[in-house]
Amino acid sequence: MTPNRNADRPRIDAHEKVLGRALYAADQPFPGLLHAMTVPATIARGRILSIDTAAALQVPGVVRVFTHDDFSQIRTTPAARGAYGQPGKGYQPMTAPQVRHRGEPVALVVAETLEAAVEGAEAVTVRYTEEPFSARMDDDLAAPEPEAVSPLASGDADAVFASAPHTIDVEYRHPQQHHNPIELISTTAAFEDGTLRIYEGTQSAAAFAGGLAGMMGMEPQALRGVSPYTGGGFGQKNGVQEQSVLVASAALLLRRPVKLVMPRGQLFHTASYRPQSRHRVRLAADGDGRLLAGIYETVQQNSRYDGFASDHGANPPRMYGYGAWRGSERIVRVDTQTPGHQRAPHEHPASHATECALDELAGALGMDPVALRLANDTQRDPITGKPFSSRHLVDCLKRGAARFGWDRRTNQPGALVAENGDRIGLGVACGSYKAAMTPSVTTLRLSAGGQCRIATSGHEMGQGIRSVIAAELIDVLGVDPDKLDIRIGDTGHAPQHLTAGSWGAGSAAPAARAAALKLREELSQLTGAALSDEPVPVQLARTRRPYLEVSMDTVPLGKDRQAIEQLRRGMPVTTGPEYPDFLAFSWIAHFAEVHVEPSTGRVRVRRVVSVADCGRVMNRRTAESQVRGGVVWGIGAALREAAEIDPRFGGVLNNDLAEYVVPVNADIGAIDVDFIDEPDSRLNPSGVKGLGEVAMVGAAAAVVNAVHNATGRRIRHLPIRIEDLL
Repeated sequence: MTPNRNADRPRIDAHEKVLGRALYAADQPFPGLLHAMTVPATIARGRILSIDTAAALQVPGVVRVFTHDDFSQIRTTPAARGAYGQPGKGYQPMTAPQVRHRGEPVALVVAETLEAAVEGAEAVTVRYTEEPFSARMDDDLAAPEPEAVSPLASGDADAVFASAPHTIDVEYRHPQQHHNPIELISTTAAFEDGTLRIYEGTQSAAAFAGGLAGMMGMEPQALRGVSPYTGGGFGQKNGVQEQSVLVASAALLLRRPVKLVMPRGQLFHTASYRPQSRHRVRLAADGDGRLLAGIYETVQQNSRYDGFASDHGANPPRMYGYGAWRGSERIVRVDTQTPGHQRAPHEHPASHATECALDELAGALGMDPVALRLANDTQRDPITGKPFSSRHLVDCLKRGAARFGWDRRTNQPGALVAENGDRIGLGVACGSYKAAMTPSVTTLRLSAGGQCRIATSGHEMGQGIRSVIAAELIDVLGVDPDKLDIRIGDTGHAPQHLTAGSWGAGSAAPAARAAALKLREELSQLTGAALSDEPVPVQLARTRRPYLEVSMDTVPLGKDRQAIEQLRRGMPVTTGPEYPDFLAFSWIAHFAEVHVEPSTGRVRVRRVVSVADCGRVMNRRTAESQVRGGVVWGIGAALREAAEIDPRFGGVLNNDLAEYVVPVNADIGAIDVDFIDEPDSRLNPSGVKGLGEVAMVGAAAAVVNAVHNATGRRIRHLPIRIEDLL
């Protein structure tokens, strides 16, 4: 069956959420539930000399205070807390008297009430011996690692750059940023049916449960990871958190359910974050604006222990038709918790640097920035020479320019002035993100009464993956959306793959479609005739069978059956962007209009037009929401968000939503979203690529370029603040 265009349907779980029936991890009710609270370290590096718990134990309701003496048996090798489920170097707080970063847990207070747990945690007294530390990658004690040359290279970029008629050489800086999801990170551990169930808002229930089992010396099947809904993940919830094994171990020792909700202020010092980075970009072009060479060198902050590789150079060489390319990356280690993936983790900072540098090149050439990008379009990857599975970036640019009114723009900064005297700036930037897929094990059951139940891999993080699954079942089977039971995010229903990297829809949709097509085929064999266009439940009812159930293993392009076994063991198994015969990416073009008040330098983003090429659009409503959310993140990155690091004590000074400034409604103007909506049938049967991450890529750069067009000032760091424009 050829996939149909999908209607603008309401989110499949909207009704449950509005009524409050969609229970998140911390909402799960348990009789006899205990509450936990951590005691954060007040030093950045050193050792614990003593922990006085006497006062805490006198607080009414406090059951127990755990320290490293209680959790020294926790295994940290092989580590389960590495990025995307990969092993890190294995540091887990509260397993020894050492302190590796400020804010890490040094004690865990468990009490009958949350109030008692908080009061008990405040009563714990810890004595330390401090050691010298570095909190920023520019500090004297920061430890740079040797420069690594990127494997993505083509031609002699240095020689071409040296002889090119037009070149630019610029450095862009990106700050440390923090996720701040609405749903705080939490862990609840409880015994049910002889199994220790761990409820956590996670993007990886299987790897999470398996990692905890390994750390606790248990068999993987002894733990069940459950994440029915996740209130915003964005990469921060794709591994075992610092508190996860502490809560699970406490529940195991006390034989009672235990819940911990980490306060937002502590998350700035315990959860992963987007690390600080520097980006040197060198571009060379001929007189017609054709890109002859690109050289891209990055430096990224990391912790002293667990690994988080720099991957800023993965996308830029694939954006345009560069004649030659060279990249390199360097890690600088400091005394903080390990950074991690945050929406468009490396692609967003990379697009900020390279798309702004491209804007600078257009200015140096006297070219229109859109014309420069159109002149360097390519249908083949400049690195491997393979074709792209689909690439409609030119259409994104042309359609976006027309909707936006790009023809108003002039190359002269400050030429457009509003009636109130504000300087108007128009900016453009593009982005890409890999189109990846993962394996799935899916069970689909359809009853003659129309009820349809599917259990498959995926995590609902607000992005609408349930709606994606529903769209395929409605398209293939004609089921009633009100009779759908979609079971995901629970290792008790199906093996759960990590949902991240914008591969959720690209994996769940083909899995649901394959299972639905298999069910149609088996029903056709039962009836001995091809099925009609009637809803499949109606045709099933005529067979007088109460239900029909099928199971389906989905192996993504470029993988074999071993991928299913790896999935069952909780291991990440991803493909893309490079496949045997092509490369696959989603693409986007952003156009931004800013108004800058000339006397105060205040910047307002009045409107944004974004056009995306993400393959088949599975649900117009959730897709538009994804892009608008990504644009809001881009506006925040461009004008608001940055962690203020205290070099004296190693902490984040603005560790709350009062001072870590994110955009609010008053900061956001009109966001006009459109899609090319061309299915990518070479990639998978559903024709879907991905949208959640690419939505942000390039959005900040479009705003920055618009600010330059309004003011003539080229700000090469984020965020742009009023003092930069005065």
